Amino acid sequence: MKQLPFTEAILKSEKYWSLGLTIAALLLWCIALGNSPLRDWDEGTYGIVSREMFRDGHWLYPTLNGDPFMLKPPLVEWLIAWSYAMGGVNEWTTRLPIALPSALAVPLLYWIGREVFPDRLPAVLSALVYLTLLPVVRHGRLAMHDGIAIAAFLLLLLCLLKARRNVQWTLGVGVALGIISFTKGVLSLPLGTIALIFLFVEGQMGLLLSPYLWVGMVLGNAPVVTWYALQGLHYGEVFWRVHFLSQSFDRLWQSVENNAGPPWYYVLEILKYTLPWLLFIPPGLKLSWEQRRTSWGRLILIGTIFYLGIISVMKTKLPWYVMPVYPFLALAVGAQLAQLWQNRKAYSVVWMGLLGVLAIGSLGAGTYIGWAESRPLLVLMGVVLGLTLAVAAGLMQRGDRHFIPVLFTGLYLALLILMSSNFWLWELNEAFPVKPVAALLQANLPPRTKAYITFPYGRPSLDFYSDRQVSPISSEDLKSLWSTPSYVLLDQPSLNARHLDRKILGTAAGFTLVQTQPTS
Repeated sequence: MKQLPFTEAILKSEKYWSLGLTIAALLLWCIALGNSPLRDWDEGTYGIVSREMFRDGHWLYPTLNGDPFMLKPPLVEWLIAWSYAMGGVNEWTTRLPIALPSALAVPLLYWIGREVFPDRLPAVLSALVYLTLLPVVRHGRLAMHDGIAIAAFLLLLLCLLKARRNVQWTLGVGVALGIISFTKGVLSLPLGTIALIFLFVEGQMGLLLSPYLWVGMVLGNAPVVTWYALQGLHYGEVFWRVHFLSQSFDRLWQSVENNAGPPWYYVLEILKYTLPWLLFIPPGLKLSWEQRRTSWGRLILIGTIFYLGIISVMKTKLPWYVMPVYPFLALAVGAQLAQLWQNRKAYSVVWMGLLGVLAIGSLGAGTYIGWAESRPLLVLMGVVLGLTLAVAAGLMQRGDRHFIPVLFTGLYLALLILMSSNFWLWELNEAFPVKPVAALLQANLPPRTKAYITFPYGRPSLDFYSDRQVSPISSEDLKSLWSTPSYVLLDQPSLNARHLDRKILGTAAGFTLVQTQPTS
């Protein structure tokens, strides 16, 4: 038998692609994972809940600053608490148990592509697109529930696709659905509906009668059903009202915590954060529509239209709600790129022009921001990204299909540089740094003492790092604190305006910690 050259053998090897994509994803998701403080709101909140599980033993009935925490099933918090038990309480141990399974979504998407596409190329390209999408990488590194839920959803789809040849794979469908339910609760409803609609249009509804499916449903959902039952018995009606109404179904018809937006909110999110792959999303979706009689065309259209439609009509809008759409968009772009690779046609002048503009913008912005803020890694990232886009535009202008691997390589390197810096969580710059203020509180307040701060909103990350509950207080309510001994973090205007007796304990990040001294 004729031996294939080494490089060609690698390209034709399933295990090499699976292993390579897994290693590349794990590196990108986990590099320098603890180099930035936890972010408000979710990271700080889940860190506190997990620490109280680990430290106080609140595993079955989670608490937040000692009060019942009823918003989410506790699988993510359990994982973080176990991580704390093994490696201590820090940023790295908070994020790692989420980043690891989140990264596995990349090889899972590749395996899904191998099931629905007629050959390997679009599957590889789809996984590489997903690997190099900024919001996918960034959000997958955060201590939040979405990364695990998406990985479990892709596992569900993979098992469903494999079950067309071997019905025993439906066992994994039930287990994966249980993981989603134990991670994000009611998110299992829209994601499960996508799978059900796909089964219907594929003419595979007979799989619902598989005993393996129902055994998997029992095994996968028994833990979450048991947990829900225990919460209901322990807290009564208040649990069902808070968990399902206040924090789940209420988001459909009203804006929870003022997180509102227009129906096109998530379209704007996709437009802002998916460049340069955004250029290939419209033709990719168009190609999916043209191939709507194929499994991959149906899967992309059902997942994108159904899920994007649901979250667009919801009154509550949050950026991470769009995350389950990205695997479908990656499949669409992968299919489009595969067609461009195989059919050597003239490329769009619009694509070339936009890549050129992005190259100039990336080089200029990276250099300016990096030098202005003394961040050399940002300068390097801007140079790498700018050169990548410029070379890709030049290759495209020459009709050279190798602009595709150039984009993948350059984008991966740029993301690797960004994630190695402490700038990948740019939201941290929107408010005061919490660590100096937390250190001030720890040095002056007894453990778990409540404090107040003259800031517009509470910051769970401050509560996490200080290990004290710090509540916001308005200037109108500030005077009432002087009736009892209290600890207050005053901004400079509030400090200047206070004429009541107080003891100044220290200053950090623009806040002065005082202890009120009521007059008798």
